[in-house]
Amino acid sequence: MAERSDRAPARWRRPFLGWLDAVEACWAVPLLLACFVALWTLYLVIAYAGSGLHPDTLEGWTLGRNFAWGYHKHPPLMGWVTAAWTFVFPLSDWSLQLMAMTNAGLALFFVDLISRQFARGHKRILVLLLLMLTPAYQFHAQRFNANAVLLAIWPLATYCFLRAFETRSAFWAVAVGCATALAMVGKYYSVFLVASFALAALAHPARRTYFTSASPWISLVTGLAVLSPHIYWLVATGASTFTYALVHANGDAVSSLGEVKNFLLGLMAAMSAVAISWVFIAGRRLKQFPADFAAMSPGLRLLFYTAIGTIALPVLTSLALGTDLPSLWALQGLFLFVMLVVCGARYPIERFYTVNVTVIAAGIALAAVLVAAPIHAVYRNSYGYEEGRNFYAQAAAELTREWRELTGKPLSAVSGDEALAFAVAFYSSDHPHCARPFDYQSTWGLPRKAPPKPGWAALCFRDQDSCNRWMEWVAAQEGHVVRREFTVQASLWGWPGLTREVIVLMAPPGGSGAVPESAADDFSASRRPTE
Repeated sequence: MAERSDRAPARWRRPFLGWLDAVEACWAVPLLLACFVALWTLYLVIAYAGSGLHPDTLEGWTLGRNFAWGYHKHPPLMGWVTAAWTFVFPLSDWSLQLMAMTNAGLALFFVDLISRQFARGHKRILVLLLLMLTPAYQFHAQRFNANAVLLAIWPLATYCFLRAFETRSAFWAVAVGCATALAMVGKYYSVFLVASFALAALAHPARRTYFTSASPWISLVTGLAVLSPHIYWLVATGASTFTYALVHANGDAVSSLGEVKNFLLGLMAAMSAVAISWVFIAGRRLKQFPADFAAMSPGLRLLFYTAIGTIALPVLTSLALGTDLPSLWALQGLFLFVMLVVCGARYPIERFYTVNVTVIAAGIALAAVLVAAPIHAVYRNSYGYEEGRNFYAQAAAELTREWRELTGKPLSAVSGDEALAFAVAFYSSDHPHCARPFDYQSTWGLPRKAPPKPGWAALCFRDQDSCNRWMEWVAAQEGHVVRREFTVQASLWGWPGLTREVIVLMAPPGGSGAVPESAADDFSASRRPTE
């Protein structure tokens, strides 16, 4: 049936076939990626119309406001990317949603750079379409954080490594050193990718040729040179990012086995749609898999060893050290397995199947935009999020108004619940800086016995007990503070939604003259609804 359809396609298939014919003309892939980014950005705009950005994305923007070679909680790449993006694009929800999906589109572009080394025509498109059936490039990508930033970096580093291994040229050796260093300042989990490159090169039949050339040593020196500012920062600051990472290494043998099981099951679930689609595409030809695997090209064999390393090394590390191992940490490496399956198939794949997968991927995207996104927005307007994303903009606006009414000055620093603090920094017209130190954000402590200097505000939701206890402690230490309460209400396209109470603590700057002594010492509630 597939062969017959390719010979005499139905009329509705002909535009798709014309598009597939243009793959080597260099416009079919960019068109696919542009449509992908546009549709899924539109999904995010609609689905989160009544909500703020995810706290991880707001954290990335907060970090990037002050350029540094490292930050206390995360390596710096996600902050750098967000800062560079908002230097060009406006500071708004749709802008950062576009950034997240552009990152996903760029990841798929780098995947295609690898695919074109092993496949031609619509096979390249098929690799991208199958990846679009995974949750990695839409739902995982929209939460732009230290994990999502690796979506583009891992395939870029893999492409550079493949070219460096094959050509052994100085250019590609330098490129792989830079790309792997970039992956490391994205997230330290990338050490598994770097180690997988080394193991893949050692396992490959051409290892002697590669290691006796200058290529791997140029890569090593370049990578260390590019990483050196971050390494210096780690030494100078006490390596707080490693301290944060080691929080995940507190399990035992039983918990580690559970982590590994859930890790593998999570990756299998993420690949389930791809696996089912490939069963229909290959059909009886699946029995040729052993022969295809034995005849795998040297380049694909290098990718195979790399793919195995990106799964085996985290598993072995988790078992040895008792670390957490969420499957989300490995989603950026799924492209390796899809590429191996599609590009490793030695039989021709009919365009009939590529058109079918195109229709499925497009249908899912359109259904998400037209059906799922409005339903999600309406549901969240009534039931909300645990982190309170529905109230970010309202809480920021009301706190800014309260502060200006109290002091007559712009709000310069905000603290309290970290997600709310990030939100106020982003959504407030004053764009205050987050005063709460990141290395104390999980312990509700302060870097010194004395509370912060006056000139800041802190806020929590009423139902956040630990945050409220922290504010009471700070108020007792500071003394001259004003406490307010107000209610915020979610809203979607003019429809009122659920409400939530916010508690605010304000320490006016000295000399403002805005706070009488009776008010400064009064820690009683002053409830005020938002306008």
